[in-house]
Amino acid sequence: MKKERVFTFKTDEGLAEVLDRIPNKSEFIRKAIEEALGKQCPLCNGTGSLTPAQHNHMQHFLTVHSLEKCEECDAVHFVCQTDNDRSHH
Repeated sequence: MKKERVFTFKTDEGLAEVLDRIPNKSEFIRKAIEEALGKQCPLCNGTGSLTPAQHNHMQHFLTVHSLEKCEECDAVHFVCQTDNDRSHH
């Protein structure tokens, strides 16, 4: 069995009150973190910002791609300018 480690974090009172109502906080938080890590941005690795070099590459990328909002699901996604007529679903 792998050794378990304990992590703590600070939160505001509102979130603390919501978490207090969850029967198994540890399991809930663990699953939420695992899900979030699986869905992080592949470019920034979940940091929320790009390095200057990544920003330069993104600027170049956006010369042949655009960001558009899907009319069906409202998700923002990349569209290659040569593939505008293809479905993304």
